[in-house]
Amino acid sequence: MEQPSNGTPPVRIESPDGVTTEPLEAIGYQYRGQRDIEVFIEQPEHTSVCPMTGLPDFGTLQIRYVPDRKIVELKSLKYYLLQYRNVGIFYEHLVNRILDDLVSVLSPKRMEVSGVFTARGGIQTRVTAVHGESR
Repeated sequence: MEQPSNGTPPVRIESPDGVTTEPLEAIGYQYRGQRDIEVFIEQPEHTSVCPMTGLPDFGTLQIRYVPDRKIVELKSLKYYLLQYRNVGIFYEHLVNRILDDLVSVLSPKRMEVSGVFTARGGIQTRVTAVHGESR
């Protein structure tokens, strides 16, 4: 599909403002005070769109965290991430936004969110944002 001459993408791009933490459900972590664990979640089919062109962006999201009082219910995380399907957002902003949202719901001791995005124009991009103490 050709881009209109006025520079407007030919598809409707949704705003990141429409993404909420509402789908996220926190579950109590029953082993708090006994031991720390590290949770690693990988979502290999993430999609959003380029805010400049409206073309789809594909990547793998990786979430690694040490819970304090709460862990994330995985189905709720899936529904939260699905909200980005038609959202126009740069990789760097996406990773930071997901981190901020998860931290606000879970209050983990430490969390790291990474995105490994498929190559476009021969350039593959990996973005990582971290909350809390370094390893």
